[in-house]
Amino acid sequence: MAHDLVDNLKSELGGKFETLIVGLMTPPIMYDAKSLHDAIKGAGTDEKVLVEILASRTPEVVNAIKAAYKKEYDHDLEEDVSGDTSGHFKRLLVILLQANRQTGIHQESIEADAQVLFKAGEEKFGTDEQTFVTILGNRSAEHLRKVFDVYMKMAGYEMEESIKRETSGSLEDLLLAVVKCARSVPAYFAETLYYAMKGAGTDDNTLIRVMVSRSEVDMLDIRAAFRRLFSCSLHSMIKGDTGGDYRKALLLLCGGDDA
Repeated sequence: MAHDLVDNLKSELGGKFETLIVGLMTPPIMYDAKSLHDAIKGAGTDEKVLVEILASRTPEVVNAIKAAYKKEYDHDLEEDVSGDTSGHFKRLLVILLQANRQTGIHQESIEADAQVLFKAGEEKFGTDEQTFVTILGNRSAEHLRKVFDVYMKMAGYEMEESIKRETSGSLEDLLLAVVKCARSVPAYFAETLYYAMKGAGTDDNTLIRVMVSRSEVDMLDIRAAFRRLFSCSLHSMIKGDTGGDYRKALLLLCGGDDA
């Protein structure tokens, strides 16, 4: 039934509005699995999608995505991601896909983790990326927040600053996303939405993907973070940046205006 409806809608609608509506009619786990599949297949890899989904989803959700991916595409997601990426970027994606993050705060290793990260980034010529990958990929969000506080005291600047200085390219993007999500997933998505709309031209794929995938997860928190981080509301930015039925649908997903 849903398939027929989606097919009928596709013939009636068009463009961005169609992409948005079909996305909303896709079950959330399947939507993530399809987004990852679309990002991997084809000539170039859409690394932005891999980073956004794998840095932000909980281990439970990642396991569900892997199962849905296997069922739908008869492929192993970890193998597909490994085959399409390389280096430390690949290593961290694979760690995130294994979904074995520790839980809770390990008081005894906070100081040591911060120390190791500091040494890996600062005290050597050339960064020891493997250390960043292992610690950021395996510790729980609440543990990492404590590590970042100690790191800040040690280094005199934030973890993000160190990553920007010491790494580059897709690995930098992924490390930053993991750190931001450890601090606050809603703030990470508020920022993602802001930069999708800021400046000339809108990154509609990102705008649609985030609005669809977070609409029933943490949209209120994203709106609050958006208002706090940027001097406008998410509602007003969507309104100013989009048009027609596409705009109406996005504003419904957003909900109220935090003017």
